[in-house]
Amino acid sequence: MMTIANPRKKSIQPTLARLPPLTSLRAFVATARHLNFLRAAEELHVTSAAVGQQIRLLEDYLGQPLFHRTRGQLQLTTAGLALVPGLTDAFDAVLGAMTQFAASDHEQPIRVSVAPSFASKWLIPRLDGLRRAAPGLQVLVDASTQLTDLDSGDADCVIRYGSGAYPGLVVDHLFSEAVIPICSPEFAERHWLRNGPKAIEGVPLLHEDGAEHDHSCPDWNAWLRAEGLSYRLSQGGFRLNQSSLVIDAALAGQGLGLGKVRLAEAELRAGRLVSPFGSPQPVSFSYLFATTATKARLMRVDLFRNWLQAEAKALQAIDEVLTWNTRPDLSIVAAE
Repeated sequence: MMTIANPRKKSIQPTLARLPPLTSLRAFVATARHLNFLRAAEELHVTSAAVGQQIRLLEDYLGQPLFHRTRGQLQLTTAGLALVPGLTDAFDAVLGAMTQFAASDHEQPIRVSVAPSFASKWLIPRLDGLRRAAPGLQVLVDASTQLTDLDSGDADCVIRYGSGAYPGLVVDHLFSEAVIPICSPEFAERHWLRNGPKAIEGVPLLHEDGAEHDHSCPDWNAWLRAEGLSYRLSQGGFRLNQSSLVIDAALAGQGLGLGKVRLAEAELRAGRLVSPFGSPQPVSFSYLFATTATKARLMRVDLFRNWLQAEAKALQAIDEVLTWNTRPDLSIVAAE
């Protein structure tokens, strides 16, 4: 019996260097599963024309048709049927390997280096929201102001309060900051601070020093100048080396502090702190997320970064924050 050779059929000796394009093989597997270009295209998030083009490229490579096209219906040829099991198993193995890798990456804790005040006043209170947004993501928070070497593995990413000048890193601006006078409601009443800034004379003040303080952040003298005021400041009070300690001391009724609004936001909203007078003075520094280009591709880092960006976008403007429980009721003041 004489057989007629297929003139298109090629003799192929596949090697890694001579495999057909992965996109063509993927298009074939999806089309063989659905026997429909449109549904294959939907699965691959491309157009049906692109799927058809990839199938033709694979058929040209193999030198034989893989599908019969009859009145809009697709059927696998003998060659196509022979190719399906091996390629399906191969892609299942690839998907399994990638799923296992992604799961192992997700299960590793993300190591975040962050300043102590930002950790205690902003990040920690929001971790329950992160748990809901990224179930299973473990977070290891290193609260420190020390320099962090991301390349050495000290941390996967950092959140810093700074100028944003971090060359060679992937950097996201999260949000800006401002400072405003803060104290407990009882302290404000006891020292008649509701009557205006002139009451600052003789009042114990809280001052921030240390690694978390930046030169763009006004001290009390600079804040008064920016407000166009000139009063004699008390020599009493405390000097504290963290922003969070200024907030804690104000909560404890130990003095009137210049507090960072974003860090004191929860206490201001709840009325545990008030801002008896003055306006927020913006600072040049901002809160920033930073990581390396390599670590930015890790699933755990990507999840954390996306959550941070969403939280930052959801924040109200600083002026809006200060409309809650920060000023006395004008009718009461008028009555007094």
